Formats: sequence, structure tokens, C-alpha cells
Amino acid sequence: MVAAAATARPPPRISAPWLRHGHVSPLRPSTGRPLAVLTVVAASRRSPGDGGKKVAKKRRRRATEADREDGLSVGSEMATKNSTPRAKVDNGSLKPAPESSIAPKDSAIRRVALVVIAAVLFGVSIALKEGVEKASEYFAGYLLEQSLSVDNLFVFILVFKYFKVPQENQNRVLSYGIAGAVIFRAALIILGVATIQSFEAVNLFFALILLFSSYKLFAGSDEESDLSDNFIVKTCQKFIPVTDYYDGDRFLTNQDGLLKATPLLLTLAVIELSDIAFAVDSIPAVFGVTRDPLIILSSNIFAISGLRSLYVLISESMSELEYLQPAVGIVLGFIGTKMIFDFCGYHIPTEASLAIVTTCLSGGVILSLRKASTEERDK
Repeated sequence: MVAAAATARPPPRISAPWLRHGHVSPLRPSTGRPLAVLTVVAASRRSPGDGGKKVAKKRRRRATEADREDGLSVGSEMATKNSTPRAKVDNGSLKPAPESSIAPKDSAIRRVALVVIAAVLFGVSIALKEGVEKASEYFAGYLLEQSLSVDNLFVFILVFKYFKVPQENQNRVLSYGIAGAVIFRAALIILGVATIQSFEAVNLFFALILLFSSYKLFAGSDEESDLSDNFIVKTCQKFIPVTDYYDGDRFLTNQDGLLKATPLLLTLAVIELSDIAFAVDSIPAVFGVTRDPLIILSSNIFAISGLRSLYVLISESMSELEYLQPAVGIVLGFIGTKMIFDFCGYHIPTEASLAIVTTCLSGGVILSLRKASTEERDK
């Protein structure tokens, strides 16, 4: 018996790698009992009798140290696994959890800030080269165009809702729409400057357009919430053959061997034509502030450039800006009146125009936010 026990091979030490690879089912760990307890127990059981306590202690100490190192590797491996995003189960299949919406908003904030900083730096450069008066004209035109561009976002939201454009495709439509708007407005500005220089009476026509637009804003003539009877939408649907489904982010698709437009292209066409309609208001408004084509074009480009990022930020809170539309109406009425005074020989200083535009727009935004916060507290 003694010889057999002496020659018997001791059982292998159970370590953490065996546990990791599934060779041994570990005990459920409890407080004060680590996973290495199996190794300690196994080492104590393989001691050669009661007389080998010192040897057993050494073996237990070595086993504990080895399993502690293995435990560290297990812990780091578990930490690595737990650091990955969780997945959610949907109909029995694993799908990665959606990314947080904070990241796109943070990115949009950075882009808007960069555009605003670039616009301000451009205005400072105008002040250094052309003087304070030209810089005041630029900033007045920029604020006016920016406020009118924000007002355009109401229409964009209605168009996206009407055509049920997926959220991930809206930025693509806005990118192409903004690029087209810049090209069209540049052509319209060049044509408008040439027309005004040739025919001063055109100022009266532009002034009437602005006064009528101001009246529409105060009369409550909002944009249509149902676009099914909208003239632009009906015209596009009449001349553009459109499929009844979206094909990813494509504007064109092949249906039954025929090349047809997807609803995404129809949405882009409606947004482009809507921007043209808005340009009829915004371009004359800037002409009421300055006649310098460089200032008019630059203020338009900077105002439109941040429109896509601005849409991401305020598309969900548009309804809270209740007093912005009346503020824009006041500004348009003031610019229209100023153009009539200019035609009659009474010039209003550019600094005064800038102060009035800034006060009206900032006042409309502040009053809207205060009312929204008050209603939120009352709830």
C-alpha cells in the first residue's frame, strides 16, 4: 500500500486556464472564496500523508500564487469583454446596441461653432480692410440671412415628414440641397446686383416683396402642414416618375428595367424649389442692407453652410421658438421700409439697421426660450 502510494502519480493541479477552457466547472464564487479555492483544495488533497505538512504548505502557496496570476488574466479578459457595447436581443437575434445620439449632436455643435467663428473672422477681416461700415453691413446681412435660413428649417421638417424620409438619409438630402442653394443664390445675387444697378426702381419691387412677406408672417399664414396639395410637390410628382419605395440612399433606381427616381430625389427637388421660393424673400432683404455683391454673397454662403448642422441641433425643438417668426416678420418689415426710404433719399445708417436686426432676432429667441421654460416648470 505504501509503495503503491509512493509510486502513484499525483493528480494534475486544477488551474484557472482549465476553468477558462471549460475542462472543469467552477464552483459559484462566494464572499471570501476566490476561484483559486479549487486549486488549493486539490493541492492539499494530494499531500503524501499527515507528515508532509511543510511540503503541502509550499505546494498550496505555489498553487495560490499561480492561480492569482491566472486570476488576473481572467479578470483582464473579463474587463475587455465587458468594455464592449452590449447587444440587445430582438426576435431571438443579437443586434448591436444603437450608438448614442449624443455623438452626432456634439459633432453638429462643433461644426456650427466652426462656421460661426469663420463668419466672425471674415467680418473682422472686412473691418480691417474696408472699414467698420462695411463690416456692419456684412454682420447685418449675415444675421438676417441666418434667421431666414432657420425659418426655412420649418419647411424642411414638413417635407421630410411628408415623404417619410429615413433619419439616416436626411443629411444626404440636406448636403445636396445646400450645395444647390449656394449655386442658385450666387447666380441670383449677381443677376440682382446687375438689375439694381441698371434699374433703381427694382428697389421698390423688392421692398413690396418684403412687406408682403412680413404681412404673411403676422397674418399667421404658416406653411402647409399637409403637403399633398402643395404646388411644388404636385409639380414634381407630375414630371418625375417616382417609385413607391426607398432604395437605401440612392436617388435613382432600376425598376422593371426602367430607370426611375426614388422618393429621395423627389424630396431633394421639393427642397431645392422651396429654397428658391425663400430666396425671393431673403435676397431682397440683404439688398436692403447693402449693395456690395461680395458682402451679399459671403453672408449668404456662411448662413447656408451651417444649415445642415443646425438642423440636427434644433429640428426637435423648432416648436419652442414661438416668437422667432414674428421677430423675422418685424425685421422684414423694417428692411422693406428702409428700402423705400433709401429710394426716396432718406438713408438709415447701417449701424442702426444692425442694432434693430440684432435686437429683434435675439429678443424673439429669448422670449421663446423663456416661455418654453415657464411652461415646462408649470407641468
